[in-house]
Amino acid sequence: MNNSAFLQYCMAKPGAEQSVQNRWRANQVKVGGVMFAMVDHVEGRPAVALKMSCEQAAQLRSEHKDIVPSPNLNKAHWSTIFLDGTLKDSLLYKLVDGSYSLALNHIGEQTRQGL
Repeated sequence: MNNSAFLQYCMAKPGAEQSVQNRWRANQVKVGGVMFAMVDHVEGRPAVALKMSCEQAAQLRSEHKDIVPSPNLNKAHWSTIFLDGTLKDSLLYKLVDGSYSLALNHIGEQTRQGL
């Protein structure tokens, strides 16, 4: 999978908005002003940072070499996932869905209902 296809999947989520994080020149995807994905290149590889629980992050990092702590975000909750590695697209989609759900939990009920 490449960054463009991944970004397209993220942007298909209800209420998703894209912006550029100038400091890192990365594409941020937010819902209700809360970021759920940051699409970028890390170490020259296409990658995305996704939010997840500390427990899920630890488990996935121990099982997959293409999932590592995010260098520029809270390493306990944000993991960088390399898109050009061995991970199946189905896992990537599942992780986006989870990160999106976490973001939805951080926005107000009125905002959620308006999506």
